[in-house]
Amino acid sequence: MALHFQSLAELEALCTHLYIGTDLTQRIEAEKALLELIDSPECLSKCQLLLEQGTTSYAQLLAATCLSKLVSRVSPLPVEQRIDIRNYILNYVASQPKLAPFVIQALIQVIAKITKSGWFEVQKDRFVFREIIADVKTFLQGAMEHCIIGVIILSELTQEMNLVDYSRPSAKHRKIATSFRDTSLKDILVLACSLLKEILAKPLNLQDQDQQNLVMQVLKLVLNCLNFDFIGSSADESADDLCTVQIPTTWRAIFLEPETLDLFFNLYHSLPPLLSQLALSCLVQFASTRRSLFSSPERAKYLGNLIKGVKRILENPQGLSDPGNYHEFCRFLARLKTNYQLGELVMVKEYPEVIRLIANFTITSLQHWEFAPNSVHYLLTLWQRMVASVPFVKSTEPHLLDTYAPEITKAFITSRLESVAVVVRDNLDDPLDDTTTVFQQLEQLCTVSRCEYEKTCTLLVQLFDQNAQNYQKLLHSASRVTVDMAIQEGRLAWLVYLVGTVVGGRLTYTSTDEHDAMDGELSCRVFQLISLMDTGLPQCSNEKIELAILWFLDQFRKTYVGDQLQRTSKPVSLPCPGKNTGVDCHVLLQGIFPTQGSNPGLLHCRLILYQVYARMSEVLGITDDNHVLETFMTKIVTNLKYWGRCEPVISRTLQFLNDLSVGYILLKKLVKIDAVKFMLKNHTSEHFPFLGISGSYSLSDFRCRTAFYTALTRLLMVDLGEDEDEFENFMLPLTVSFETVLQIFNNNFKQEDVKRMLIGLARDLRGIAFALNTKTSYTMLFDWMYPTYLPILQRAIEQWYGEPACTTPILKLMAELMQNRSQRLNFDVSSPNGILLFREASKMICTYGTQILSLGSLSKDQIYPMKLKGISICYSALKSALCGNYVSFGVFKLYGDNHFDNVLQAFVKMLLSVSHSDLLQYRKLSQSYYPLLECLTQDHMSFITSLDPPVLLYVLTSISEGLTALDTVVSSSCCTSLDYIVTYLFKHIAKEGKKSLRCREATQAGQRLLHFMQQNPEVLQQMMSVLMNTIVFEDCRNQWSVSRPLLGLILLNEKYFGELRAGLINSQPLPKQEVLAQCFRNLMEGVEQNLSVKNRDRFTQNLSVFRRDMAEALRSDGSTEPLDMMS
Repeated sequence: MALHFQSLAELEALCTHLYIGTDLTQRIEAEKALLELIDSPECLSKCQLLLEQGTTSYAQLLAATCLSKLVSRVSPLPVEQRIDIRNYILNYVASQPKLAPFVIQALIQVIAKITKSGWFEVQKDRFVFREIIADVKTFLQGAMEHCIIGVIILSELTQEMNLVDYSRPSAKHRKIATSFRDTSLKDILVLACSLLKEILAKPLNLQDQDQQNLVMQVLKLVLNCLNFDFIGSSADESADDLCTVQIPTTWRAIFLEPETLDLFFNLYHSLPPLLSQLALSCLVQFASTRRSLFSSPERAKYLGNLIKGVKRILENPQGLSDPGNYHEFCRFLARLKTNYQLGELVMVKEYPEVIRLIANFTITSLQHWEFAPNSVHYLLTLWQRMVASVPFVKSTEPHLLDTYAPEITKAFITSRLESVAVVVRDNLDDPLDDTTTVFQQLEQLCTVSRCEYEKTCTLLVQLFDQNAQNYQKLLHSASRVTVDMAIQEGRLAWLVYLVGTVVGGRLTYTSTDEHDAMDGELSCRVFQLISLMDTGLPQCSNEKIELAILWFLDQFRKTYVGDQLQRTSKPVSLPCPGKNTGVDCHVLLQGIFPTQGSNPGLLHCRLILYQVYARMSEVLGITDDNHVLETFMTKIVTNLKYWGRCEPVISRTLQFLNDLSVGYILLKKLVKIDAVKFMLKNHTSEHFPFLGISGSYSLSDFRCRTAFYTALTRLLMVDLGEDEDEFENFMLPLTVSFETVLQIFNNNFKQEDVKRMLIGLARDLRGIAFALNTKTSYTMLFDWMYPTYLPILQRAIEQWYGEPACTTPILKLMAELMQNRSQRLNFDVSSPNGILLFREASKMICTYGTQILSLGSLSKDQIYPMKLKGISICYSALKSALCGNYVSFGVFKLYGDNHFDNVLQAFVKMLLSVSHSDLLQYRKLSQSYYPLLECLTQDHMSFITSLDPPVLLYVLTSISEGLTALDTVVSSSCCTSLDYIVTYLFKHIAKEGKKSLRCREATQAGQRLLHFMQQNPEVLQQMMSVLMNTIVFEDCRNQWSVSRPLLGLILLNEKYFGELRAGLINSQPLPKQEVLAQCFRNLMEGVEQNLSVKNRDRFTQNLSVFRRDMAEALRSDGSTEPLDMMS
């Protein structure tokens, strides 16, 4: 779509397609046209035409969008032009205050961008772009419409100053933001508060839309001021409950005035919900003010004012019926405990009354579970932190939590049970389906529930017994009502979750032996329910109860199984259960110390138990964690047998099995259990249906098989040793499957079944390979796979290369096989296995690379799953091979084997099919490509130097772009790769005058690289600029890595380094120039013209001092803005 607009009509048609058009093709064309318009020399005149003569708001929006993109360019417009644009927009919005709100917003954003980018620019000894503050005061003195525009300008400017543009140097942003904070932000906040006082002093006419809009914009302005990133911490907004607002010390006076807090509490009570929630949002920030802003008496007074405000809101709770107000108030309460200690809270005069009101509010909120469920998190956070602080309170004032915490726990428990009937009968969304929220709330409740634990335990025992009896009655009833059964099952699921929660809470709260006995009482009931549920399978089953049981088992494992038991519990001695019965029981029980009984000739004992098992031994015969592990494994086997078609239950069960199989002590106990022996000998689809390949299973469900075989192989490894027969027996089901695949491949039928079988096998083998961490066991697996079965996987890649569901598991298996974890691939000196394995990997990577490139161009949403994901796995596998130290790559060339050369060529072909932007955009791709490149530059520079110039340029450009990546793995790999390249080049130049026949080949390789660099000097110069820019202006998180290649770059490009140094020094005022020149002299002091380790270390030390001194020198606001070295 050529852009030679002759008329306004054509521009407005473009706007229609862009903003309200429904035709996707027309919209894409309109977007292209917009980009052309921005690059056009006529851009400004066309924008002016649209603003002045456009007949629709969309025409004005297009003009604002073009201007915004124009002023955001890396190379800025001339100062005079930016001043003209700013003044034009100010006059335009002043003359047309009735513009559509989104147009005003877009135009003001342009002003904000211009102001931020030119914040340090000086003309005639004045900061020309800071005059915007004075210009805004003119708006504020005008009519209501103009006043609103003035407030929006300040609000957008504050927001823009706080916005981090990750495509620009972060140090430049921080310098501007800090200067704005120190020179303007306090005045803006004071101005906004004075406007609010004026508004509140007059009678509020809430029917007046303009007045409502003004109040809303001023509150947004205050919120933007309080949300400002004062110290450059860039706090993660998702960590909302941990936020502290780092108010500058110069603002103390504002915060010490009681009128400031009163203003916002009064606004909350005076305004309608849409506006009052903004007032509460501001109060959230006030409550989050850093503690160190005040002295202790001032902090107590400030906290007292906050508590008075809370009391007033809770005594007049009408506004909290609005979800927005309710949510912000819950956040406000959570922030109180985040920033103030319980010892400080209890000293406040109103504390007893306020904690009562908060408790009642929390109980009411929990009872109305369907109202704003996302806000409950903040209330539970408050109570969790309050209860967790109890042991540390030194004040004599009562905290009253032992009164209210049990009530909160009771309200949570009863409200969740009561919700089940409503959910079932009204067919609502079940809160239990949102497991993320449920787990989060339960983890918060676990601390609260252990306060006055006797009350919680008594309640849970009573409710559990009652609901379990009702459930049993329904099970045995001839006429079951489906709704009643669903309600009862939902309640039991909640109760099991809750029991697991309070048992897990033992680790978060000081507990006693009595508490452990209570845990045993509760756990007994869940273990009995497990037995009841499993005897009814498969006819009687409930997914929610099963998931709850798995939660409970995991919490019990963390608290009372294995090492954890000895750390947290004390054993007790109980009378022998066989005493006075005439039975000699010492051979029947574990954990027994024999003593002489009263009956001569009989040995009796005292049973040594932990308190948690005392009750369980009476009811269930579970006396220790060995018995519990048997119960665990029986449950796991039962789930895997009967829940094969339920992916959530299977995946959670396998996660539990995996957690059990990690510790060596537990593994030794587990392998003695019959259920484990059964699994090791019968891991087939006949016994465990989820291992089947039936079409009723989705391919994504196959993923859980990897976890299953990882855990199973860990169990096998405990007693395997060098028993090859045992390993062969274990692999028998997989052997049968592979033989079936081989037969089907040869007969060429049922190809879909073969594909599904191979996907399953690849996932199984990856789990096995992951768990085999010794040379002996890994060799057994390799001998089993090669040479019979690896070629089958090769054929699968050839046949189904365009189906990621098939290729991804196979490639991941190969990548796992290439991992030399724990030196497991260090085969015997007489074994060729390392080379054989690499040859197979080479064939597979080459096959995949060739085939995948035949797919041609792919759409944006298809390129990663169809192509880039597979490429990233291939790169990961190749990197593992190159760095594994189990293959001598020189052997391949020596014996004319081309597998190594082929895989390197495949690497290049795949790389050239990927754009530089995609390399950095897709994290898994960048984290496999850059470490692979690091290996190649470290050990295979002859390959790098042999690349064609365009390919070498592509590789070096990818390094240059990766140097500025936010991911430190990527940027550090780029630094290391660059260091190897620069070192290779430097050594070649140093040796150039010492040529000898025996190093002719190496000399030729070095000469090729030197010739390339001489033809493209800007490549290394650009990278030096990037690294120097990172050191001087950026928040450099990997300074050591940056320092290593930088010395080589300086020694190779001393002239260009001198230009960079002079450019930076000359950009500063005269008083600073000598300081900066001294910094650069100190940088190279004592550094010699070589790249020895000692010399590099000296440079690295100098660079650390240089960075600190440069930061000090450039910190002053009075300077002109330093040019970044990349410009």
